[in-house]
Amino acid sequence: MCRSIKTLRPPVLPEEATEEDIRAAALQYVRKVSGFRAPAAHNREVFDRAVDAIAEATAELLDGLEVRGRTADSPHADSAHVDSRQAG
Repeated sequence: MCRSIKTLRPPVLPEEATEEDIRAAALQYVRKVSGFRAPAAHNREVFDRAVDAIAEATAELLDGLEVRGRTADSPHADSAHVDSRQAG
């Protein structure tokens, strides 16, 4: 795993991940998988589409997670349950 991608769910991240946090993680993932820090012009479109798709999937994942121990007034408290041991 890319060391510069941080965990974006509570309690590791004290507040809800921002769109910027999610996009930065997606960009790091695409960079790691593609092997390119910055793509050549002929790869820019596919690189950017991959970042967009991963950011969208990450936001969907985070919106669907419920972390044990969160209070009822925490964001996403009524989402599907995921055991924190499984969430890694």
